[in-house]
Amino acid sequence: MADLLAARGVHVEGYGEGSRQLRSLPVPSHDDVRVRVFRERDIPMQVALGNYDLGIASFAWLAELSVRFPQQPIVPIAGLGIGTTSLVAAGHESLSSLDNLSRLAVVRIASDTPNIAEAFARASRLRRYRVQSVHGAAEAYPPEDADLVIIATREEAILRDHRLLPLFKVLESSAWLFANSESLASKKLHPIIGPLTADNGSSPAPHLAMPAPLTNRPTNGSRPARDSIRLAMPDGHQQPHVFKALQDAGLSFNGYEEKTFVRRPESGIEGLDVKVIRPQDMPQLVALGEFDLAITGRDLMHEHLFEFPSSPVVELIDLQRAQYNLSAVVDGELPADNIEDAVALWRVQGKKLLTVAAEFPATADHYARSRHFWRYQVVPIAGASEGFVPEDADILIEGTETGTTIAANNLKVIDTLYRSTTCVIGRSDTQLAGRHREVYDHLLACLAKAGQTATV
Repeated sequence: MADLLAARGVHVEGYGEGSRQLRSLPVPSHDDVRVRVFRERDIPMQVALGNYDLGIASFAWLAELSVRFPQQPIVPIAGLGIGTTSLVAAGHESLSSLDNLSRLAVVRIASDTPNIAEAFARASRLRRYRVQSVHGAAEAYPPEDADLVIIATREEAILRDHRLLPLFKVLESSAWLFANSESLASKKLHPIIGPLTADNGSSPAPHLAMPAPLTNRPTNGSRPARDSIRLAMPDGHQQPHVFKALQDAGLSFNGYEEKTFVRRPESGIEGLDVKVIRPQDMPQLVALGEFDLAITGRDLMHEHLFEFPSSPVVELIDLQRAQYNLSAVVDGELPADNIEDAVALWRVQGKKLLTVAAEFPATADHYARSRHFWRYQVVPIAGASEGFVPEDADILIEGTETGTTIAANNLKVIDTLYRSTTCVIGRSDTQLAGRHREVYDHLLACLAKAGQTATV
């Protein structure tokens, strides 16, 4: 993207590979234009809300918003010719065709574009289905935890490496420039739109393709009972901490190392299956009974419980790793030292609506109600969060450790929600017997030892 902007004469100061500039950035060649860096999936919503006049993101994220909210004021302007991917429906190679989905009593679909997945299921006329919204790594789910995935890929060969068979192409996507329709009608945007689209043709916007209704009748009434205990392990930034916890617990899973992993490590314990997935998705999968145990963050468990208060998910062991505070963050110039004073100040200033940005929207909603905000709006975000305050939000719910990044972005912590840590979660209603109980208890006993010996 940085190369394309430079080639079009639109140099954005401080933007480029590895840039951590999250606040509004100047465009020296266009005095009246400023740029903000977001995670891609957040950009269409920001443009739809009118917070930004123009946005650039993969067309798939625009489609993900529009398929659920078709009346949003967004106008596709032009494709930019970079970031080409295909959004495809794929299943485990044993599925062989979409028609075989209709033979299942319940079709499980995993995707990080859940709105498109929902539309796909409805178009297929699936009698019963469940869409599992995931934060990535959807390729790891079939066949144990999903029958179908809606996934973006640059090459179908990559899917085949995961024993996935592409069954239907939903969307041909690439980076697109799009505009807020009201801004397009009322503001002079051509000075910036012109250079960005100068070398592009007027090709039509991509469109979602949906399958024809499936006609076969279900023949498989139920799935076979599991014959093992299932443990979910995290990838990402928690992986090194969990790897050390396993060492302290006297456990070693072949294929799960400090920095590398395979999606299905060998546990070395008879009756224990391990899968590596995103920690954000673990609480819901434990609640649904897909996994017996999972190692994730307390923040993610609380987010799940705030959204689903009757969920059976509980914390079983505190591993005391990767600890940080989940905090309420505000503009560093705000003349208030606690959230009560900040709320009182905003009332005096006549602010009619408080905006709370958070990667944990259910937690943010619970926090706003517990602190007695009068009118508020929660804006779910996917990351790059420090740049939201003060331009696009009054409060940010954010994880803080040393506070260095917060201070560097002229922000400050005004309240602490709780301290998060890596923990083992399970179900409060677990009923196991025989070998299953032995494996379950052995695993918990080992991990409890790791929690007791942690150096934090």
